[in-house]
Amino acid sequence: MIIILKRLVLLLAVVWAAATLNFVLPRLADRNPIEERIAQTVGQTGGAISGIEQMVEAYKSRFGLQLPLWRQYLNAMADAVRMDLGVSIAYFPRRVFDIVIEALPWTICLVGAATLIAFAIGSVMGALAAWPRTPRWIIGTVPISMVLAAIPFYLVGLVLVYVFAYVLRWFPSGRGYGVATMPSWSWPFLLEMLHHSMLPALSIVLAATGTWALGMRALMIMVRGQDFMTYARANGLSERRVFWQYGVRNAMVPQVTTLVLTMGNIVTGAVLVERVFGYPGIGSLLFDAVQLVDYFLIYGCVFLLILTVGISLFLLDLAYPLLDPRIRASRS
Repeated sequence: MIIILKRLVLLLAVVWAAATLNFVLPRLADRNPIEERIAQTVGQTGGAISGIEQMVEAYKSRFGLQLPLWRQYLNAMADAVRMDLGVSIAYFPRRVFDIVIEALPWTICLVGAATLIAFAIGSVMGALAAWPRTPRWIIGTVPISMVLAAIPFYLVGLVLVYVFAYVLRWFPSGRGYGVATMPSWSWPFLLEMLHHSMLPALSIVLAATGTWALGMRALMIMVRGQDFMTYARANGLSERRVFWQYGVRNAMVPQVTTLVLTMGNIVTGAVLVERVFGYPGIGSLLFDAVQLVDYFLIYGCVFLLILTVGISLFLLDLAYPLLDPRIRASRS
């Protein structure tokens, strides 16, 4: 119980420190969000607007930007505790929480599912590539994994768009669904959404599988020479059982840690992929928020990322004894 309380206090401290940086860093930019919003309005109307100064002051008062920085910070921290992320400047009068919640399922379904698939395939490929009795064709996948691991997601996506969208015309080149389609909870819409997500998901799987395979291969080579592996073989255990129960299980602990960190950072990996494919997820939303200098929307997206990473690591720390009995024994 004491360990859980310590981890919980550490979680709160990490979230507070990261949220503080998240508040300060966007305000170091020399761009003014109110002026950006006014310029956007002028551009949409195509003419001059009278009373610009009054409008700027009204915006500042509405969003609390006329207050001293320390007051803005205290208000932001208090609102974050209540999960009140404020009102978006760029998408006024919509609230940031509603905007983020609308975009979040798209990113979770795309990047989350693709990362899990890449993790499963890459881990099995890497483990088999490091095993002595593995067929040669599996060992031959190591150079391919090295090539895929060196290519960023978005470059793989551009190649896939050219081949499968423009040459073969098997898949659409972008967007989460068709232009004339209205989102709804129906099978036709879900199938259309799946069809549109194939290329971005495939780009993530192809680029990430190599990274997972190389990492797992290195871990399996280290585990393969441990004393408990020799002891398991000396007891007459089958090669299959030694591979899965003793080799893969022990090598998976660092892999799972990396997986949790990767799942917590799905936003960072999704930004360029979603921009390439015009996908309506958190990555595209964060990119637009930075372009429009929307403090509150940036804060909402990144705060969600901070919270996700912190809670993921907290749960992983509690689950470690289940993954590795040695940790449970040392704690007891």
